[in-house]
Amino acid sequence: MELRTEVLIIGGGLVGGTMACALGRFGVPCIVVDRDDPSTLTHEGYDGRCSAVALACQKVLDGVGLWRHMADDCQPIEHIRVADGESLLFLHYDHRDVGDAPMGYMAENRVMRRAIYTQMETLPDVTHLAPHSVVSLDRGPDGVTAEMEDGRVIRAKLVVAADGRRSPTREAAGIPIHGWDYGQDGIVMTVWHERDHNGTAIEHFLPAGPFAILPLKGGHHSSLVWTERRALVEELMNLDDSTFHAELMKRFGDFLGDVKVVSKKFHYPLSLQFARRYTDRRLALIGDAAHGMHPVAGQGMNFGLRDVAVLTEKIVDAHRLGLDVGTITVLDDYQRLRRFDNLLMLGLTDAIVRLFSNDIPPVRLARDVGLAVVNKINPAKKFFMRHAMGEIGILPKLMRGQTL
Repeated sequence: MELRTEVLIIGGGLVGGTMACALGRFGVPCIVVDRDDPSTLTHEGYDGRCSAVALACQKVLDGVGLWRHMADDCQPIEHIRVADGESLLFLHYDHRDVGDAPMGYMAENRVMRRAIYTQMETLPDVTHLAPHSVVSLDRGPDGVTAEMEDGRVIRAKLVVAADGRRSPTREAAGIPIHGWDYGQDGIVMTVWHERDHNGTAIEHFLPAGPFAILPLKGGHHSSLVWTERRALVEELMNLDDSTFHAELMKRFGDFLGDVKVVSKKFHYPLSLQFARRYTDRRLALIGDAAHGMHPVAGQGMNFGLRDVAVLTEKIVDAHRLGLDVGTITVLDDYQRLRRFDNLLMLGLTDAIVRLFSNDIPPVRLARDVGLAVVNKINPAKKFFMRHAMGEIGILPKLMRGQTL
């Protein structure tokens, strides 16, 4: 059996699924192939992860029809507080300093996946094939031919790789990656706390790495991302509940009252990587297939959504003019607009990790003073707030809240 479409998307996760919804929303036929079973990915105990969605990226989700399916389950981020160890100096962002809208939202990944699957069902131009996989891919001068494990063949004009950090599609194209491992793991869990978080996200820097307390819907639940040296992670994960709770509270503190872990505990290795290029013949990389960063700034998924917003705009423009959506013109424009922006954020997150993941007294003093100075200089603070909201730089239409 042969299927024909304009764009083949390999990988239907948060970024790949959003890409499919974006193309379908604006009338570009696409097929998304995902090796994972949707029913597994939306289960509460699947991976425990949540994502911070910057305000400009929330506009992307709204523009492609996803936000209406997830808004009720997302927590507005109204304050961000950054502190360094036991220092009394800190940096505090209040969303009212730059307008009425929140700086972003916290969304459970499973909630976003559920929204993607729901929206896909409403889009006649989107075909979702899962759980399935592409076993061979030929990218010729005139189009793309993909064979699936069940024998079906897909013909398209462009293939978009959204198949993660270990992207088989990127590797098959011979696109090299660069990067390094931080020797850290992120321990992820959901906690209940006695006091209301009031929409405040907290980044507490400790010598082993950042400890983030991220507010979830309802006021009394938060997602934790506890960065720890990898050599200690297995020991921590194997502690009995009372001993683990004691270690947790040493880092969490008592400002939210009593705290209880209410989910499974997960841990993930933390690293940085980036592809040397984002395109090849009739191929574009998006999301983690193109770049993977440390979660310290909470921007990993946001920069994947920025990829989606730019690439969708370029593909839709070409499609409406009756042009081939897989040409070098479309691909070069996408790479030009995204690669430098992503490299800047990768460099920034890496610098933050290296600056704060130590306890050297002169360095600690310098960074504490830096946080306090930025906190007192309103123009500088507002700039960094707008950066966190995704509103700095050359923004595609979807990130400005415009339709295509």
